[in-house]
Amino acid sequence: MNHKVDAQAAYVLHSRPYLETSALVDLFTLEQGRISAVVKGARRPGSKLRGVLQPFVPLQIALRGRQELKTLTQAEPVGMNGILQGSALMCGIYVNEMMQRLLLPFDSHPRLYVYYQYVLNELVSGQDIEGALRTFEHRLLAETGYGLSMAAISADQVYLFDVTTWQFKVVKKIAEGDRNRCFHGKDLLAIDEDCYDGPEVRQSAKRLMRLAIDHLLAGRPLHSRTLFKKQ
Repeated sequence: MNHKVDAQAAYVLHSRPYLETSALVDLFTLEQGRISAVVKGARRPGSKLRGVLQPFVPLQIALRGRQELKTLTQAEPVGMNGILQGSALMCGIYVNEMMQRLLLPFDSHPRLYVYYQYVLNELVSGQDIEGALRTFEHRLLAETGYGLSMAAISADQVYLFDVTTWQFKVVKKIAEGDRNRCFHGKDLLAIDEDCYDGPEVRQSAKRLMRLAIDHLLAGRPLHSRTLFKKQ
């Protein structure tokens, strides 16, 4: 692994205290994907980095270290996406937690970095938060090797999504216990195009993305989802 990396674009996904005055920070970087780094002295009152390492702020960072856990030596904001508040803030926390859980360390995803910037911009604007979330979830699955193949989907059929095979199977009659895993073909085709105009396709997309993401999490809950329940 690189001993030293200068001037890399990044966002903070999460930070937590480390030892007496330092912090551990999970970063999503343009060139190297998800990275964890120690920020020495970050929690001291006079630290220059204390107010800089905030989520949703585009940063330029410098790292050093030969091990997987790096040391962050510099971080500067390079603009603002805007301030997230209310439900948009909760959605941003949800997006960050998903990436923490689903991205492997040092697995570069430059296209996903662009989609991450997109979803943050959409959350700031507040015009279509739900559509932006579904688009990001869809692209996160695709970029991490879990794309939902819909090439053989027919609009007039009903399909069951089998998470064990990661395939859609035609069903003629929906069993009661399978109802949550079944989708109309027309809705799946809209999801494939990231077109979330109607309430039915929005509901289907939310169910489908949750089924897929929960399977990949293997039973580990996303704590950010509890924020939505408290609203």
